[in-house]
Amino acid sequence: MNIAALASGGVDSSVVVHLLKEQGYDPTLFYIRIGMEDEEGYIDCPAEEDIEITTYIAKKYGLRFEEVNLHKEYWENVVSYTIESVRRGLTPNPDMMCNKLIKFGAFEQRWGKDFDRIATGHYATTDMVDGVQFLATAKDPVKDQTDFLAQLNFSQVSKLMFPIGHMMKSEVRDIAREAKLPSAERKDSQGICFLGKINYNDFLRRYLGEKEGKIVELETGKILGTHKGFWFHTIGQRKGLYLSGGPWFVVKKDINENVLYVSQGYDPDTQYGTVVNLTGYQYLSKDIWNIGYGDTIDCKFKIRHTPEFCQGHLSRHKDEHTGADIYTILSDQRIQGIAAGQYATIYDNDAHLVVASGMIC
Repeated sequence: MNIAALASGGVDSSVVVHLLKEQGYDPTLFYIRIGMEDEEGYIDCPAEEDIEITTYIAKKYGLRFEEVNLHKEYWENVVSYTIESVRRGLTPNPDMMCNKLIKFGAFEQRWGKDFDRIATGHYATTDMVDGVQFLATAKDPVKDQTDFLAQLNFSQVSKLMFPIGHMMKSEVRDIAREAKLPSAERKDSQGICFLGKINYNDFLRRYLGEKEGKIVELETGKILGTHKGFWFHTIGQRKGLYLSGGPWFVVKKDINENVLYVSQGYDPDTQYGTVVNLTGYQYLSKDIWNIGYGDTIDCKFKIRHTPEFCQGHLSRHKDEHTGADIYTILSDQRIQGIAAGQYATIYDNDAHLVVASGMIC
């Protein structure tokens, strides 16, 4: 079997290579350069150290290593999507779009198509159901990354393999130490990769500027202060409001009037909801439910990256204005910070198979 292994220089992808070699495979390693362009060139992730480690891993195991550049595709797809989403008052998910459009999109179209499988260091697994490969959850609930992969389609999922998905993170570290891999003690990367060392608000300021607006208490209509643009704030945000008498949470945004609405207290009711409406709903591998109009399916779901699943009931109906299909999750428990633009990942009722995803509207 001809395998392409996506390498990042981190401990997870290094152990993937080690395990594949142990299983008798000789994967070709690929390092994908992505980044944001500025006046002096590209602001990248810590690429040089990543490439140095990946080069060492390739030599250690006698494998071919290729560095590929997807800066242009990343800018045109992921960075522009992020800017436009924020401009529209939505909460973007660039990591999800990177997986869909770059790692398993543009890479597949140019290089991955020549391979039988693509192996990555994601914490996820796959499972076969009636001859169809499904994305499934990882053994380590804290590290599980299926919610970042939930916008993939059938052809993408069918080629993937996750050699460390059945392991706890601690087990992966132990293997790296035993194999004396240079990434064994390397910290996990944090944040949005394309920003490099740039602060997220600096990034938004650069492309969206600043515009002063009011901060208003939702319950009373009282003006509490000002902000520099609704795009610097997300639903459920607490930090960065600089208001006295808090804590204050952002609970609503008026993007036309550039107004932030906030509520006071550590647990205000206005932070919560139980209804999640989805647009652009899609099944990853196969529609295993065949939900009719008015039908309800029990499911597990997530609307953000957490180890915990929510219990919900999924239904389908027609939008009375557009006629489009709208899928709705009714949650058993109140959920904090339901933000338009984020994605809900829907799992079977055993929280094992990733069935579908959709954007919160």
